[in-house]
Amino acid sequence: DGCLCWFDLRTKDVLLTIEAANKPISSICFKSGNEDHVYISAGNEILSFDIRMGSQSKPLETYNYNRDEINQIAVSSKGYLAAADDSGDVKIVNTTQKCLYKRLREAHTSICSSVQFIPWRPWTAITGGLDSKLAVWDFSKGRTLFSIDYGSPELQNSSSSGSTGQCLNPAFVHSVAVSEEGILGGLYKVCAVARGDGAVDVVDLEYELAPAKSKGPSRARGSTMSSKTTDLGDGSNNQCQRRRIHLDYSMGGHTAAVSCVAFSAFGEKGKLLVSGGNDASLKVWDWSKGFSPETSSNSELVLDIDVKKKV
Repeated sequence: DGCLCWFDLRTKDVLLTIEAANKPISSICFKSGNEDHVYISAGNEILSFDIRMGSQSKPLETYNYNRDEINQIAVSSKGYLAAADDSGDVKIVNTTQKCLYKRLREAHTSICSSVQFIPWRPWTAITGGLDSKLAVWDFSKGRTLFSIDYGSPELQNSSSSGSTGQCLNPAFVHSVAVSEEGILGGLYKVCAVARGDGAVDVVDLEYELAPAKSKGPSRARGSTMSSKTTDLGDGSNNQCQRRRIHLDYSMGGHTAAVSCVAFSAFGEKGKLLVSGGNDASLKVWDWSKGFSPETSSNSELVLDIDVKKKV
């Protein structure tokens, strides 16, 4: 309805409502280090508000660089704003100078559904799309560093075994979450991918971003991740190097498309991964066990919540 609403989660009361736009709001994010300053996307437009101004708040900034409807926005610690849209493009805005900084294009051939910055690499962003592709960018140069095509025959064949609950659906990338820097003692720098075929993948970003020569003789420079099937984890302990783990129906995962993923902010930060799907369930995963070289344990589902409605 174009409104921004703030809720007190203790009482479920609405504390503040701002009539922000005359179009549906597709995404919200806070300015890094200042949660009084919020950005929203509505249609192909981005607006920002200072919530301290209350319900009469007017837009502080407006950006109209995207040509199609925006699906997600994200803000980096350096003040760059990314907006992923239906054309497959991502626009990077310099909010300090209030101008378009870069246009990221040609990685996605369909809707770009998700965008995030990588906090420990300040000039790097990650995007996912409905072309089943995940791409990591050096946005200062406007070029991709690597990409995964989840729709490729190699990855579909290697991940479909035991996953009959969802293998007929395309592996669209609906959502991407990036872990915070320093989680679990700084051992892991990963991203999680919510897929349309019901699977959740966790990818070791630092391994994929490392120079090809450091990955062993089988790593040819310029190869894409779609050919790296030897490192595709399935949550089991049958691989000496697990650089990706695959959480699917065979492990108690989703039976329909996964729409969103997030690393836990409760308990030991980042230890758990929460996923929600069109099967009306929330799954909580202890994902790090699948990466640890010091244990033979598998990644495991630790909580399954039926929420009665599609997530």
